[in-house]
Amino acid sequence: MAMSGFGRKSEGASSAPAGSASSSGGASGGLGNLTAFIDQGSEFEGKLSFKDTVRIDGTFSGEISSDNTLIVGESGQIMATINSVCVVISGLVEGNIHASEQIVLHKTARVSGDLEAPSVIMEEGAQLNGSLKMGKISGSGKAQNASKESSDGGASNGGGSSN
Repeated sequence: MAMSGFGRKSEGASSAPAGSASSSGGASGGLGNLTAFIDQGSEFEGKLSFKDTVRIDGTFSGEISSDNTLIVGESGQIMATINSVCVVISGLVEGNIHASEQIVLHKTARVSGDLEAPSVIMEEGAQLNGSLKMGKISGSGKAQNASKESSDGGASNGGGSSN
């Protein structure tokens, strides 16, 4: 009953569901498309993969892969390697973070690990112990090679043929 329409913005809806992303502030990303919420007191381990926005206020260890936005709430504790489009952190993260668009560290964020993203926003008070690499992420050379081949007159439809 309380979960009806959870995280889905319908036309004319005025705000996000209670406890979703209202305290996360300035990240854009699709916060209205919150599809999962791991609440405080929950513990998970393994590989987490998702397409829309997920908020974690519990504990997770393993690997996280996302095609959208990962939100780590103030009570969230993540021990994982994270690959996402946008990562918004207000809690604790131990592990490397790779974001294709943006990483946001709110003032309560505590991160131990290396960050890599084209854009990083860090509020005063956030703690980062690790390295920071900004610029376009070159996850794999395939996309770069394909664009080079097509500009050289080589494989035009992503043929990716190798010699």
